[in-house]
Amino acid sequence: MAKEPPAEVLHINGREVRVTNPDKPFFTAQVQLTKLDLVQYFLSVAPGALNNIRDRPIVLKRFVDGAEHEAFFQKRAPSPRPEWLRTVTLSFPSGRTAEELIVDDEAGLAWIVNLGCIELHPHPVRSSDLDHPAELRIDLDPTPGIPWDNIRTVALEVQAFLETLHLTGWPKTSGSRGMHINVPIEPRWTFTEVRRAALALSRAIERKLPKLATSKWWKEERHGVFLDYNQNAKDRTTCSAYSVRPVPDARVSTPLSWAEVPTCDPAAFTVFTVPQRYATMDEPHANMYENPGKLDLLLELAARDEAEGLGDAPWPPHFRKAAGESPRVSPSRAKKKS
Repeated sequence: MAKEPPAEVLHINGREVRVTNPDKPFFTAQVQLTKLDLVQYFLSVAPGALNNIRDRPIVLKRFVDGAEHEAFFQKRAPSPRPEWLRTVTLSFPSGRTAEELIVDDEAGLAWIVNLGCIELHPHPVRSSDLDHPAELRIDLDPTPGIPWDNIRTVALEVQAFLETLHLTGWPKTSGSRGMHINVPIEPRWTFTEVRRAALALSRAIERKLPKLATSKWWKEERHGVFLDYNQNAKDRTTCSAYSVRPVPDARVSTPLSWAEVPTCDPAAFTVFTVPQRYATMDEPHANMYENPGKLDLLLELAARDEAEGLGDAPWPPHFRKAAGESPRVSPSRAKKKS
């Protein structure tokens, strides 16, 4: 029986973290990176990464066989685990509950990366209030063949629209094909209300850029850049800042200033380039949570849409059917049944 390679023991702020099988390959096709390389990458950008996940329950997306193999999601906190890692109990739309991890410091970050968590997936809530999101998330997801310039155009339109609502969006590359814009909000609204606000925003951008943007849930109806309002439904998560995506060049979901958006190239942000960027410039999202906004104006827009006959849009398939939701079947299938 093969003997397991010795672990690399890291001492981080008085805590000991064992990196098991540190030489395990995680990227091999286009770049070469081991598990220990990825732990060291996350430690080099730890304050920025922690800014997006601290005090938030986190879903573990584990690439146990490396980034080039399939990952799995783990909601429940692993056991055994260090006694210094906190947990909270979340309830889900299914009625089930799970005790999920909270990562507050560099040692905790290194510990979950050792589990294969190179993408960080925090919920949008704080541990003190699990029912009211502290963030509205705008996920710009391009349909196949859409150029990067179109995504940037839609992002800038979102920024301008948010300003009319007295809200501040904070952009970052997704690390894959799209862009994320996170909007800190006061934790006063339920998940259903936040999703309703996100849907109203998506429809507003679609009206402003009808050839470039869409709020349509069914893939057969989409074109251009899809604004995925359902990322705000309870139990949905997106990768947070400084996550490493499982693409061949080890691309990173990277925070941007709005001044960078018109000329940014997502391919420029990788595990190899982001640490230097982080070390030599002010962190673009350092003050992200200082002045959370209010959803009142967006919810007023949602009410106007509803008064004009725009009801709820489809939810993800595993959610119970919502009041006012249109039939949860694709338009082409609906035609065949009629």
